[in-house]
Amino acid sequence: MIKYILIFILIFILSYFKLNRNEFNEDTLYLGTSLPKTGIMKAVGHNVYVGANAYFNYANEMGLLPDNKKIKLLWYDDKYEPELTKENLEKLVDNNRLFALFGFVGTPTIKNILPELTKLEIPFIAPFSGASFLRNKKLDNFINFRSSYQEEIDKIVDYLYKTKGINKFAVFYQNDTFGEEGYVALIKSLKKKNLSIQGEGMYKRNTLSIRHAFLEIKSHNPQAIIMVGAYEANAHFIKKAKEDKSFKDTIFCNISFGDANEMVNELNNSTSNVLFSQVVPPYYDNRIRIVAEYRNIMKKYFPKEPLGFISLEAFLAAKTTVEALSTINGSITQAKFLKAIKTIPNNVIKGIKIEYKNHQLLNNVYLFKYKNNSFEEIKYD
Repeated sequence: MIKYILIFILIFILSYFKLNRNEFNEDTLYLGTSLPKTGIMKAVGHNVYVGANAYFNYANEMGLLPDNKKIKLLWYDDKYEPELTKENLEKLVDNNRLFALFGFVGTPTIKNILPELTKLEIPFIAPFSGASFLRNKKLDNFINFRSSYQEEIDKIVDYLYKTKGINKFAVFYQNDTFGEEGYVALIKSLKKKNLSIQGEGMYKRNTLSIRHAFLEIKSHNPQAIIMVGAYEANAHFIKKAKEDKSFKDTIFCNISFGDANEMVNELNNSTSNVLFSQVVPPYYDNRIRIVAEYRNIMKKYFPKEPLGFISLEAFLAAKTTVEALSTINGSITQAKFLKAIKTIPNNVIKGIKIEYKNHQLLNNVYLFKYKNNSFEEIKYD
């Protein structure tokens, strides 16, 4: 036992010195990402990109980084296909002196490069995924920004169980690690209430092949369906269900990766009995100081882009990254950055508390419904 502990300590020390000796004294700090800019998930990748770059552009113009350094986000399109993500990671690492990886989109895509990420030992910041494997304490260079899928599903189940008396939950999920994460999270959440899944159906990633899943779930007459899929697939399922009397009173529950804004567009605003969980507060609420800042900066740098939950999340992750960098004294190293972002003051984002715990910076979940052409937050005790 002592032997294994000593080996672990040695690995930690070597990793620390590797991160600490790499000084980044260049004029520009390069971050790298792989995300879907084309394909069925293109809206998610695009919104992550514009939200992050809105703040990075602002930081560069205002000189917010030490010694007036600039920050630049390099990207490659992976179409939400894991093998392309692996190719993109190789291109990013081989062709650039990267300070960190930032904003990778997707659970299956990230899972496919996990071995490479652990070997690289460079900061892996704000992946757009709530997967449990990203919250492994051994992954010391991984900094999650968002709350987990488990927390989102716990919130949905708790709300529906306590306020609506719902106890028959089904799950519609993607047939990959993303879907599996949601499926397992739902099992754990229901177990706390002595419940089990009542109907399940899966579909193939990057497709709209939902017929079999639809029929499987329909046969169980669920009161609520947890949807762990892409926005087009989720919307396709809901539209089909709304044509069937069996689903007249069913509540369709979408977690944040499903992209609520795109879901509403796909549904043509037909959103009765549709519930959305999010990891950030309302993107339209100017009473929250950081939201007002997001809206102003987005208007300046991306005036033609619609606002939404995903671009707000990416904006906040970018701001947190810059704030952590701005506190570093002397030469910038990856080790100093990781320490800075893990100990960042909890009031640095005005109006939203952040705290590094559970291997993530955000630790809240919000529920919304869409009514009268706008999202309304659902608050309950």
